[in-house]
Amino acid sequence: MPESLESRFQNLHEFVTQARTNLDRNNWDYLIGGSETETTLARNRLALDAIGFRPRVLRDVSNIDCSSSLFGKKLRIPVLCAPVGSLEVFEPGGGATVAEATRLFGNGIILSSVSHPGLDKTAEASGDGFKIFQLYVRGDAAWVDDHVRRAIDKGYDAFCLTVDTDSYSRRERDIAKRHQRRRVRVADARIFQAQFNWRDVERIKKGFDIPLILKGIATAEDAKIAVEHGVDCVYVSNHGGRQLDQGVGSIDVLPEVVEAVGGRARIIVDGGISRGTDVVKSLILGADAVACGRLYVYGLAAAGAEGMVRLFEILEDEIRICLSLLGVSAYRELDKSYIRPARQVVPPHVHSAFPHLNLPRETY
Repeated sequence: MPESLESRFQNLHEFVTQARTNLDRNNWDYLIGGSETETTLARNRLALDAIGFRPRVLRDVSNIDCSSSLFGKKLRIPVLCAPVGSLEVFEPGGGATVAEATRLFGNGIILSSVSHPGLDKTAEASGDGFKIFQLYVRGDAAWVDDHVRRAIDKGYDAFCLTVDTDSYSRRERDIAKRHQRRRVRVADARIFQAQFNWRDVERIKKGFDIPLILKGIATAEDAKIAVEHGVDCVYVSNHGGRQLDQGVGSIDVLPEVVEAVGGRARIIVDGGISRGTDVVKSLILGADAVACGRLYVYGLAAAGAEGMVRLFEILEDEIRICLSLLGVSAYRELDKSYIRPARQVVPPHVHSAFPHLNLPRETY
């Protein structure tokens, strides 16, 4: 009798081990790598690890609610699958498999425009599940507007524009192996991303009735401009450390963005989110939801849709335990009194959240 997924995977790091076994070196390096010195990537973990908890006791935490909502839809946990390009190299179904998994579990997908099987078929796999379409700008205004219309027609709950990719970064893990990924070879189309600006955001907001998200906001200044343009959600992200090198951790940026937004828009954050405690820290600092990238792909590469569902079950349990040990029953009870600065313990790297992971040093 085959071993059940529940028996095979009882800790999050076990998905990482299985994903490494299933993937070739090129796709593994694409998954875990960052740009140039990979400093921004490491600082994502450093920022999270530099926050400590201040738990309260003797509270009634017999009934913990880990659910949340975004754009009017309930999420079993406030954790979305961040847009990841080329999902199909990790599992043949790509975005459709991820959409199926999030529908089964009860959270949501942000589909990258550079993942197969694309906008239409992923929407079909999602059904009535929570889904957001994310676009890299590779055409003129008419091309962008066509994608917005298609996302609306297919029932996407929001439309996301990534705004931190005006240049494709130097991914040295790939360059050192002379491995050229498909997305690097679209240089002619990238001029449209470089030309994209606030006037385009204004045009989209005026022309379409769908919540608009800007992904890649990293300063209070740009967050303020975003809400002045009517943006519905500010997505704090440094692209998982894969774009601008020598940046700071997303969690370090989050407080200034929250202050600048002032409740006028929803806020999503990603960047190194790997454990339930990371989710709770992000919500304490003002995020409405988090997104994880590498984490869910480990589940996808390890065991497909079922692996992702099992991964999110474990993450949900970590969130539940964290909330109960902080002395709260729901996210609304959290505030900054539950955290404080803390000394870093583990040297930060892509897998530093998993101290029991037994993989070669090359995986860092």
